[in-house]
Amino acid sequence: MVIYHNTMKRILLFITIICLPMMVAGQIVEAVKWNGEEIPASNAAAVDSVRLTATIREGWHITLISVGDEEIGEEIYESPFTLTFAANEVVPIRYNSCNDVMCTAPEVYDYSVETQKSKAERADAPDGSIRHQQFANNNQRSLWVIFLLGLLGGLLAIFTPCVWPIIPMTVSFFLKRTDKGLQNAILYGVSIIILYVGLGLLVTVLFGASALNDLSTNAVVNIVFFLILVVFALSFFGLFEITLPDSWSTALDSKARSTGGFLSILLMAFTLVIVSFSCTGPIIGTLLVEAAGHSLLAPAVGMLGFAIALALPFSLFALFPQWLKQAPKSGDWMTSFKVVLAFLELALSLKFLSVADMAYGWGILPRWLFIAIWIVCFLGIGVYLLWHIRDVSTTRKIIRVAVIIPSVAFACYLVPGLWGAPVKAISAFAPPMEIEGREVFNDYEEGMAYARQTGKPVVIDFTGYGCVNCRKMEAYVLDNDSVKARLKNYVFIELFVDDKRPYIADGQKLKVESSGHVSIGDVNSRIQRERFGSNAQPYFVQLDAKGNEITEPIVFTTDPMEFIHWLKY
Repeated sequence: MVIYHNTMKRILLFITIICLPMMVAGQIVEAVKWNGEEIPASNAAAVDSVRLTATIREGWHITLISVGDEEIGEEIYESPFTLTFAANEVVPIRYNSCNDVMCTAPEVYDYSVETQKSKAERADAPDGSIRHQQFANNNQRSLWVIFLLGLLGGLLAIFTPCVWPIIPMTVSFFLKRTDKGLQNAILYGVSIIILYVGLGLLVTVLFGASALNDLSTNAVVNIVFFLILVVFALSFFGLFEITLPDSWSTALDSKARSTGGFLSILLMAFTLVIVSFSCTGPIIGTLLVEAAGHSLLAPAVGMLGFAIALALPFSLFALFPQWLKQAPKSGDWMTSFKVVLAFLELALSLKFLSVADMAYGWGILPRWLFIAIWIVCFLGIGVYLLWHIRDVSTTRKIIRVAVIIPSVAFACYLVPGLWGAPVKAISAFAPPMEIEGREVFNDYEEGMAYARQTGKPVVIDFTGYGCVNCRKMEAYVLDNDSVKARLKNYVFIELFVDDKRPYIADGQKLKVESSGHVSIGDVNSRIQRERFGSNAQPYFVQLDAKGNEITEPIVFTTDPMEFIHWLKY
């Protein structure tokens, strides 16, 4: 009974240690607290003016983006500071908060003067806090998605030939130690988590929030990453082997054995990171590039999920060593696993090539060709696993069939996409399909000029070729028949912020001496930042024909009814 309780305590301690960073990361930062004070007039039933006070958290400052329609762009380091308005002129305040490490998404504070008259007038008015809540909810959702992707990537990495054979050897090494062997084995798992989360934090510190978003949508970066994934896939197919220099792992292992305490365990975990690089490298790289476009915390959160999954077998086998005897031994099945991963990497690499292709307007990877290659990859998985199915044990036959059936079924599901079917399951990866039945402007000034001419309101879609959520929203929302019917009441302007083609004005390419040509994406991104105080995508703005905002912007959603409810006409 004592042994049981001690084991349970260790399990609970381990779970607490690995989950604590995720619980902290999931909190929404509240750096500014607003307070409104109504100053009464001589008539006690009326309000003469309103004083708004912002109390800023220590170590933070805010950028006052705009007050009403007036763009400010002023950084404020005071704590607190006040703004005073006439009661009938209180306007929404748009701002974002920053410290030395991170910035929050743009927020809006909209104060309501609660007199009987203003209550009636504002009964149907949009609540300025809606936008803040949208950003908060989407940031939380994005972090959880990245965490789960990291967890999945870590689980895949466990079964690669670079990791699986190391697990029993490492666990046995710790358990043979009579002094704190079990504790050291658990600390080894914690060390893996520390190293990978540290990698995610390092990426954020080196590049910063805005640079990470730029990297994730940069066409050159996507080309390079496409090539890297293809090279790793060819390595997994067995054409050659990719390894880091043996001297690195040898030196680390030697250092770990000559060092005592937690430092030696940390060095052993670092040795695992180096040795397993040839298998984990493409998974980690893909995860970091995907996380870079979401939020400041995303790389660290993704690495947390990856590390928890990777560390789990080391700690579990240390807690329950009898499980080691039942675990499958290394063998030919690991080669099959690598080949399946190679097919998946080839399919995934096309996403990065597609971003560069669209950004530069090359036209080398149309949607039908993208889908055709994906069909070949998933059929390839099924054919490969079926080829030698007679030569494996019954258990492995069952496992193979469990992979063959969904792989071939998914390939069959994709076939109608060759002739224009939406195949929404891959909307996040494939080039966007043309949405019929709508007129689209891709130039801000041209679209606004048409709106003034016709008197129609405007919907602006700030999007990006490298934006996964933009593709999802196009497939699930913008291609919805009810949404398309409502959008006919608007002038629809679609602005790509990562379009690398040169911007042409009056028949000439715009130039900047320090950086060459100005791209279409540069212009569109500047409009979004300076006019609307945001650099997130997707980001939808609703304007009247004169360019005034009709309602609060809306961000990512896959619910057509939510988008329809947002539309005013």
